[in-house]
Amino acid sequence: MKSYNTLNDYYRNLFGEKTFKVPIDAGFDCPNRDGTVAHGGCTFCTVSGSGDAIVAPDAPIREQFYKEIDFMHRKWPDVRKYLVYFQNFTNTHEKLEVIRERYEQAINEPGVVGINIGTRPDCLPDETIEYLAELSERMHVTVELGLQTTYEETSELINRAHSYELYVETVKRLRKYPKIEIVAHLINGLPGETHDMMVENVRRCVTDNDIQGIKLHLLHLMTNTRMQRDYHEGRLQLMCQDDYVKVICDQLEIIPKHIVIHRITGDAPRDMLIGPMWSLNKWEVLNSIEAEMRQRGSVQGCKAVKQEFMNEKTT
Repeated sequence: MKSYNTLNDYYRNLFGEKTFKVPIDAGFDCPNRDGTVAHGGCTFCTVSGSGDAIVAPDAPIREQFYKEIDFMHRKWPDVRKYLVYFQNFTNTHEKLEVIRERYEQAINEPGVVGINIGTRPDCLPDETIEYLAELSERMHVTVELGLQTTYEETSELINRAHSYELYVETVKRLRKYPKIEIVAHLINGLPGETHDMMVENVRRCVTDNDIQGIKLHLLHLMTNTRMQRDYHEGRLQLMCQDDYVKVICDQLEIIPKHIVIHRITGDAPRDMLIGPMWSLNKWEVLNSIEAEMRQRGSVQGCKAVKQEFMNEKTT
């Protein structure tokens, strides 16, 4: 048993067996790239919009789906249930008719039991949320909100171009539809953020808001990103593994037990990664986190405070 509420266990309990997330590049853009709210994108983001590992990003959506599951079946040949993961860029940053047309190309394929949508708090108008609510009556729907930080000064540094307050308001609007699950994304190691700030990011994100899951990422410094200049000019210090493990364990201790941990580290293509290079040893990082939790005698939520709202799973 892991010391935290893993995504693999959650999906096994929910769907009765191991279930794949199938990443798709549906051709969406991002509002802080195309001038809607800013230009240039987040300073940490690559030209592919955080979907560098997708097998065939330029193929039609349905073809991408089958290429991805063929690739995954090499390791897990018996898996037959899938969640379509619209990953790259901002997957609700379009007119509703365009969103609907692109989603429907994949979610009606055999074995699809749900959809995960990577997006931002500033790209979820009411009509889009209502469509997602309709989908949640047909299948499992998860909205993954890129928050990254709760600190406005950090948000400005990384060109995030939306506020923490907007995230809070968007979570409230989504939770009007209880079958839509919300997963928040946070990045550890952003410029200027201390250990205590990273822990506070998690406290604000999960204690003050009705969400069902969280992704905790290590900041990966990638080639051809705007943040690369900050690093070479000495304005960015990359985390060491020991510091990362400690902050993750401190974060896990304050996350309520019912919240699903979708990720506690991340993947990056070796040929694009500038650092930290230790992050390439993913299983070593995961094992180090588990060892630290056991050494502390800790489990997820052992230091969590009671939330003001009821956060019950509705299926």
